[in-house]
Amino acid sequence: MIGLVTAITNLAGTWVSAKAESTKATAEAKATALKTAAQSTADWERIMAEASKNSWKDEWLTIVFSIPLILVFIPSMVPHIQQGFNALATLPIWYHEILMVIVLASFGVKAGKGLMEMIGKK
Repeated sequence: MIGLVTAITNLAGTWVSAKAESTKATAEAKATALKTAAQSTADWERIMAEASKNSWKDEWLTIVFSIPLILVFIPSMVPHIQQGFNALATLPIWYHEILMVIVLASFGVKAGKGLMEMIGKK
């Protein structure tokens, strides 16, 4: 009887050990995957920063988006700005989405899950 209890205890101990090793291996694999993903993101951001050093696209977009902001302070221009935005509102949603992605990407905001959910709610 004692031999049977000892055998069952040893078997249970072996199973617990194997389960712990499996859990540890899974956790280590996940940690490695997260580290690799973080490094890839950091590498991508560094490459994009280097590539945009001599680019005018950010400045160009800032100027373009600032024009209506400035012109609304000139009363005679307000109707023209309103007509322009009314015309923009008639464009297809896909055009708005592409424009949003272009602008956000230009300023370094990634079009991730949150952005895609935001676009989907429109």
